[in-house]
Amino acid sequence: MKKIFIALFVCFILSGCGSGCIEGDCANGFGTYTNIYGDMYVGDWKDDEKNGQGTYAFADGEKYDGEWKDDKKNGQGTYAFADGSTYVGEYKDDKMNGQGTFTNVDGSAYEGEWKDDKPNGQGTCTYRDGGVYVGTFKDDKMNGQGTYSFTNGDMYEGEWKDDLFYGQGTKTWAIGDKYIGEWKDDLKNGQGTYTWSNGDKYVGEHTDDKKNGQGTLTFADGTIYHSGLWENNEPVK
Repeated sequence: MKKIFIALFVCFILSGCGSGCIEGDCANGFGTYTNIYGDMYVGDWKDDEKNGQGTYAFADGEKYDGEWKDDKKNGQGTYAFADGSTYVGEYKDDKMNGQGTFTNVDGSAYEGEWKDDKPNGQGTCTYRDGGVYVGTFKDDKMNGQGTYSFTNGDMYEGEWKDDLFYGQGTKTWAIGDKYIGEWKDDLKNGQGTYTWSNGDKYVGEHTDDKKNGQGTLTFADGTIYHSGLWENNEPVK
């Protein structure tokens, strides 16, 4: 089929073979259809519409190979984009809906649930730098519960909003430090506990990643350095 498909496409582009159904049965059966823009479909037809298995090649180099229903991509399919990225998964009404995997040319990839051409639901995203997020997405952004493993060994597990730490969460640094508490816009905000790798611990309020408000800093040996009010990381005496 590949040789026939290429030959017909070349014929259309170079010789003006015409548009419409140029081979087979494009009403109820198997046929080849071209349009005036240079696109070509080779596959199954029913009631004058694409139904069943078929391949649609766009003039710009993109291609869809998979299932169709009522002239739309429906079911399992593979879409190859002009830039080299690919999607393999489920479609509904011409959009990526259901389970699928999108792989970029830079090596980054998303595998999980889709809705209306965007990651929505549970999924795993591997980024170009090697970072990995496993959790919930909404409209192509990290939203809800999820875990992000950084390439340097740091890890965050908790709530997200629009790709940022937001809500309750735990971040563990590769050096051994840990913070458990509230976050806003990727920064420590609200009540939380920060434990250093040497055993020192601060329990209290934070604003924009700094100790602000009421809190207690206790050294590893149990000595209380300061319990009371803090402002911009400094104790208020």
